[in-house]
Amino acid sequence: MTATSHLAIKKPEASESKRIQLTSPILHIGSEVSRLNPFEYVQTSKRVYLPDREALAKMLHQRGRLDDYIRAIEEQKSITKLLEDVLGEQWWNATGKNGDRIFPEIAVSHKWTENSVTDLRPMIRNGMGQLYIPGSSIKGAIRTAIAYHLLKHENKYQLPESASLSVIEIQLREKLGRGEFANQNKYKQKFLDNELFMDSLFTDFELSYQGRSVKSKIGPNTDFMRAIKVTDSQPLLEFKRVTKQGKNVFFNLPIVAEVIVSSRFPDYKAKYRASIYTEMVRNVQTEFTLSLDTEMLKWFTHNEGMKIPFKNLDELLIICQEFAQEQWDAEHDYWDDIENNRYQGKDLNFSYIQELYEPTDCPYSLRVGWASGMLGTTIALCLDDRLTAEIRDTCGIKAPGFEAPKSRRTVVAADGNIKYVPGWVKFKPC
Repeated sequence: MTATSHLAIKKPEASESKRIQLTSPILHIGSEVSRLNPFEYVQTSKRVYLPDREALAKMLHQRGRLDDYIRAIEEQKSITKLLEDVLGEQWWNATGKNGDRIFPEIAVSHKWTENSVTDLRPMIRNGMGQLYIPGSSIKGAIRTAIAYHLLKHENKYQLPESASLSVIEIQLREKLGRGEFANQNKYKQKFLDNELFMDSLFTDFELSYQGRSVKSKIGPNTDFMRAIKVTDSQPLLEFKRVTKQGKNVFFNLPIVAEVIVSSRFPDYKAKYRASIYTEMVRNVQTEFTLSLDTEMLKWFTHNEGMKIPFKNLDELLIICQEFAQEQWDAEHDYWDDIENNRYQGKDLNFSYIQELYEPTDCPYSLRVGWASGMLGTTIALCLDDRLTAEIRDTCGIKAPGFEAPKSRRTVVAADGNIKYVPGWVKFKPC
């Protein structure tokens, strides 16, 4: 070691990475199959079971009862009696020839409703059949948060005129007035975002590396989100923790619950619209890795001088928190005004939801996954309310005279009370 070696300048890190603990009261991320019919799962009063369908079919074939199974499906009859006859009273514990369970433990959910589950919406699973949160879902929510932040602070970041809120609103009104979006399913809100301003915000960049310009076609290659990597979460495996008071608390608890889709009348009385039965995870606790290639981020120079709104992960997480707070404030106002009501036989008592939104400061970092709604997946909070409603009527389900978004989704707990709102997540660096 030389006498001056301790004076050597440390090379700056080219990337930054944080292990993030993600927690959530309740969460649902949809799968490629949006709905399962009643013959793709089996339910009892306490559980919902998703079978290994290939293993179940083989077992029924070996026992000479496959035709009975097919007939039950065609006639839309329960297969529980058939399972008892073939596999015994505890059919859910049955195994195939290789010793694997026909109804795997990782595909069993606690049933939170006394109603018969119909058209179940399954949660996404990885290749091992385990529940998890895809990194793409988290990154998509982060992208929306960044877009919202840029538009809210357009002068600070020198947004190009074509991506300013005033111009975006003018373009939207012109296109809506000309009927360009009418009867065209492709014009969902996210496609409007991409067409009108998302490319200007995220991909309208030139690349340079080591002082030299790099030619690249505008698109994914020139999207500064390339510098952000989000891993899939760890599997959401159920575990138990015993508190100091001796109480058992279960985390990553798979459940199937009734989700109430509700809106409100002009006099603010709650209105029931529908029930959806959804596979979710309660008391989520998992981890993922959030990385930022700080060197790569320097490659991007916007064609019209717009500044990228973050230089490190701490600044990025603050942007997410700001977007969560804006959504929280809007949801607080919505639920604070609503009046509990009994409608179409449903007791719409949202007292627990109103209590949830009582705190002024949002305790969460972002909203992810299903039920995030128009406010969580678009920049609607930046737009004029009437314009947002017009977009909804054109690109979604028409609801003339109603605010946008019109409906909300809330979860009925095991005790029958409406207690939870899906999608709120908290990030905590480990």
